[in-house]
Amino acid sequence: MFGGRDPGGLQVAVVAGRLLICDQEVTYYSVMDIVFRALADPTRREILDALFAEDGQTVTQLAGRFGEMTRFGVMKHLGVLEEADLVIPVRQGRTKRLYLNPVPIEQVANRWISKYAARFTSALVGLDQHITRTRKA
Repeated sequence: MFGGRDPGGLQVAVVAGRLLICDQEVTYYSVMDIVFRALADPTRREILDALFAEDGQTVTQLAGRFGEMTRFGVMKHLGVLEEADLVIPVRQGRTKRLYLNPVPIEQVANRWISKYAARFTSALVGLDQHITRTRKA
């Protein structure tokens, strides 16, 4: 086991070849767990949808979309998204622009969704081929 701190100050460990990140409660999470936790909240998914529609928005612009939520509340959600590397903040002078990073979502899709969907899609292709052969006969 290797342990230490990453450049952002988070405590990290490598156990059995997996990078784990420690929170304040000394609970270790894999990087994938952090992405799932970020995607689990509907407000955070709505923020990602807003950045997908218009990348490079400021916190003020995003907060304007959530009239019922304070700017501080939006910033807390953005912090979780940044921790999961789903949102990349870029400073331009005094302004911080936020950009969508789709890579972690693609990694989740490759690891979880496509793995399970492949079995069903190949079965559907087989069914389609069977129907096509039966119709020709």
